[in-house]
Amino acid sequence: MLDNVLYAWPELLQALGETFYMLVLTIPIAVVIGTPLGTILFLTRPGSFLKAPRFYVLLNGIVNLIRSFPFLILMIAIIPFTRLIVGTALGTTAATVPMIINAVPYFARFIEQILLDVNRGVVEAAESMGANRMQIVWKVLYTEARSGIANAVTIVTVSFLSYSTVAGLVGGGGIGDFAIRYGYYRYQTDVMFVTIVIMVLFVQLFQFTGNYIVRKLDKRL
Repeated sequence: MLDNVLYAWPELLQALGETFYMLVLTIPIAVVIGTPLGTILFLTRPGSFLKAPRFYVLLNGIVNLIRSFPFLILMIAIIPFTRLIVGTALGTTAATVPMIINAVPYFARFIEQILLDVNRGVVEAAESMGANRMQIVWKVLYTEARSGIANAVTIVTVSFLSYSTVAGLVGGGGIGDFAIRYGYYRYQTDVMFVTIVIMVLFVQLFQFTGNYIVRKLDKRL
């Protein structure tokens, strides 16, 4: 058992590095694009600040459409677009393209729901003091929702850690490709067991770190 693990260890480290490379690209871009997208969904929904029902229906439909695609099907469906963006449909960088496309609306929907949960009385108090819409968004909504946003980042990170393993099915590298080679083709259960343990530890680390940040940001605790 130890011999197999030691033999596969360099490749396992490389696979973990590729997986985290996907996350480092995907999660920040999802947050940067998904946060304003979710905010726009919140602001334009019926009964909110901006009266743009047609725009909301269109944007909401696009978000729902992208989110409805199973990730593996999405990866295959946008291969021509992936080639256009990064020059190839194979490799770790190429795998981040469908991950980003899938993560942005996923995170945007989180942001919309989190902003909906903000106490309406706080928003009305800011309006009564003469705050404009931009000030309400930046200084009231985001401030009140900061712990929820941190929790959403944690959930998305853990979710897309598992999504990244699917990239191995289409030549994306990472821990999924490692699992296919050692767990499926070679059927080395000892190596797979160590891999699973490492992944579980990383998930627990992400979740613990996220929960800690949420507790620090949540004014109710």
